[in-house]
Amino acid sequence: MRAEALLMRRLRGAAVALGTAALAAGTSVSAWAADAVNNPDIVGQPVDGAMGLQPAHSPLKFQAIAFHDHLLLPIITVISLFVLALLMICVVRFNKRANPVPAKWSHNTPIEILWTTVPVLILMVIAVFSFKLLFAYHAMPKPDLTVKATGYQWYWGYEYPEQKIPEFTSNVLTKEDAAARNEPYLLAADKAMVVPVHKTVHVLVTGADVIHDFGLPAFGIKIDAVPGRMNDAWFNADKTGIYYGQCDQLCGVNHAFMPIEIKVVSQADFDAWVAQQHAPAPAATPAAAPAPAAKPAAGKSASAAAPQHLALNTQASVAAR
Repeated sequence: MRAEALLMRRLRGAAVALGTAALAAGTSVSAWAADAVNNPDIVGQPVDGAMGLQPAHSPLKFQAIAFHDHLLLPIITVISLFVLALLMICVVRFNKRANPVPAKWSHNTPIEILWTTVPVLILMVIAVFSFKLLFAYHAMPKPDLTVKATGYQWYWGYEYPEQKIPEFTSNVLTKEDAAARNEPYLLAADKAMVVPVHKTVHVLVTGADVIHDFGLPAFGIKIDAVPGRMNDAWFNADKTGIYYGQCDQLCGVNHAFMPIEIKVVSQADFDAWVAQQHAPAPAATPAAAPAPAAKPAAGKSASAAAPQHLALNTQASVAAR
């Protein structure tokens, strides 16, 4: 009993120390994550060292976080603590010193029924809410805007069929350009998909060469871009700003250089952007007329006025004669 009490005191002390360290680490990570975003316009982006899911800014992501935080996480925590308690009981009560003569029973029917039915019930509860979330992804409200996103090796193409905006490409920014624009390298693109805030955006996703994946963590979207097939998703951004995503499917050597940049703006700014896309391109400046050829000076032969390589050829032909 004395050894058992000593072991329990040590375990409690270790648990307190671990909890204190975790709290301190979590506080420092949160402070570092808050300082990591230097551009105030950036709303959704991954942060090194962050814990948990990216904050939600669309109805689907709010439901996904609620499913994870309010259902899955408590169930997993209870199961983990229960298994840990069973292990500690086995270590303390059924070691060789405390139990020199082991029991010789082979089964326990009530326990076997219990550990079969309880997991089934837990999985059924999870399945009910999981299917509810899955159906929400397909229950899209009437869209206010449709954008077609096509994955290429290794960039994205965006097209606005309703606004008659032809496809334009979106490529990763270089390190120098990203630093000049105060945007994160490997997340920022030279051209963004522009959408209005508080509007349901219907995204048609396909691939042009290999399988890509259109992933936007802040909106809870991750959908494959398959060549020859049109998949779709939707989101409704609740805040203006810049949101980053990435290709989430290994698609070749430059897979890491396929960022997705979504710029959420007001309806007035979106209308102005659409009008700008329809504006005619400025006329090219006509090239200057070529300068007239210089006349050979009086008393000089044509070979003297000719370029050097032509003059050499002329002299060689004269010598040959």
